[in-house]
Amino acid sequence: MRLLQLQDDGTFSLTSYVGKYIPPYAILSHTWGADHEEITFEDIAKGTGNSTKIQFCGKQAIKDGLQHFWVDTCCIDKSSSAELSEAINSMFRWYQNATRCYVYLSDVSVDASYQYTPSSPLPCELAFRQSRWFTRGWTLQETIASSSLQFFSREGILLGDKTSLEHYIHEITGIAIQALQGTPLSDFSIAERISWAANRETTIEEDQVYCLLGIFDVHMPLIYGEGMEHAFRRLRKEIPELGRKIKETNFYA
Repeated sequence: MRLLQLQDDGTFSLTSYVGKYIPPYAILSHTWGADHEEITFEDIAKGTGNSTKIQFCGKQAIKDGLQHFWVDTCCIDKSSSAELSEAINSMFRWYQNATRCYVYLSDVSVDASYQYTPSSPLPCELAFRQSRWFTRGWTLQETIASSSLQFFSREGILLGDKTSLEHYIHEITGIAIQALQGTPLSDFSIAERISWAANRETTIEEDQVYCLLGIFDVHMPLIYGEGMEHAFRRLRKEIPELGRKIKETNFYA
């Protein structure tokens, strides 16, 4: 696992950790923009990578007493298919083990004077409910895996956490309250878990299947280019009941 550190001069460095010891870290949950807008592993390696949300994540981690943080756009060398496969198969656990998970909502804005308290009403409820973050395939497992989810506006202002915003998250996503509170996913039927993913989208079609691996606690190699149907057939071999239950939802509608 590679982790980022924010340096005093505002640049970033990457450090790899192998084995059981991984230092406490924060992790970013966000929606990707256009390819040219995202900072890559190569950008960081060249010392040319920077962006508002990565700066936000690094600075927020420091505020929370964490020296390390992880961002999917630039902590994975996607030129290595083996590394990408390992990362995607590990991602649910990485979000689960993070000390803090920051949800950066780039399409939600609040007044700079807003200060969150546990009793504060959500100041941007409509924008929050309509955020693209709730429509993406990968953010489903991030929502469920992380127990320390904190939501921030595009200005980096805290809006609330997984507990204070629980009823909003449940209403928007349909994810059971018990699942949000940490009840093991094995306690929920396959049909119910599939229903949480219905109507979510991914940029790459195979990711419609790959983003479910953590939800079903299965591992399998990634074969980009195989197509969604073939990827689903491979997943169905891991979960025989899945083929029947998928027909009871509109997941592929």
